[in-house]
Amino acid sequence: MTRPAFLAITVVGCVLGIATATTGGGDTKAATALATVLLALVAHAASNVLNDYHDALNGADAANTDGLFPFTGGARLIQDGEVSAATTRRLAIGLLILVVPGGLLLAAHSGWGLLLVGTAGLLIGWMYSAPPLALMSRGFGEAAVAAAWALVVIGADYAQRGVFSRVAAFAGIGYGLLIGNILLINGFPDAAADEQVGKRTLVVRVGATPAAIVYLGVAVVSHAWLVAGVASGFAPSTVLLGTASLPFSLAAAHTLIRHSSRPGELRPAIVRTILAALLNGIGLAVGFVLAA
Repeated sequence: MTRPAFLAITVVGCVLGIATATTGGGDTKAATALATVLLALVAHAASNVLNDYHDALNGADAANTDGLFPFTGGARLIQDGEVSAATTRRLAIGLLILVVPGGLLLAAHSGWGLLLVGTAGLLIGWMYSAPPLALMSRGFGEAAVAAAWALVVIGADYAQRGVFSRVAAFAGIGYGLLIGNILLINGFPDAAADEQVGKRTLVVRVGATPAAIVYLGVAVVSHAWLVAGVASGFAPSTVLLGTASLPFSLAAAHTLIRHSSRPGELRPAIVRTILAALLNGIGLAVGFVLAA
């Protein structure tokens, strides 16, 4: 239910934030970096479990017989009778509770501004799945996810510096957009079931073809944002290593546009979307470290 394979995007987000902090000229604080990664992983895992719980309540996962597992359709432990919804809820709350004391300790060590980042991240994780907002059901889930992973980068940088950094925000925005695209493309195989239960994701709200065009637009904007940062002198040229993700994003977009109405054909595009986000974050991190 915590979906361990997907936690890699959080590890990379933290590594990127730690790397942007090297532009401040200070040494990396290894213990702080480790605590940051662990807290972010627990928060991400809690959000995944909470999502499974609410998709069980709204019936989306039960109705989903066309999901491309393990990428879409939830963990299905509730639907297969292996775990109850009540146990899932307790696990989600337990994981969220674990984050709080750890976050307070890290904020006391690094700076209380970290509480703003952590609180915003937890709220987004809650509002994404849970009523009354349930952003995933209103077409705002992708934007919420993009914002959450931008905050991961910003928070990891803050934990090292003790102050907010425009460089971290720059890196986080581009990375977050590609994470948002993971959620967007995952919505295609789930669209029929989501629409059936009234879960109005972006794909359901605008339709398959327009959503595929949005995917391409987000991928282009993310990479253009990176290039513009270098061209303007705001970011060092070495961070162009992050554009290694562009071929994967474009290949995924091509497949998505061709097969948007046939979601069963989208497994390769989903894999490329995940690889694009990971390569982008790693490339950016290496670029910032090289520049430092």
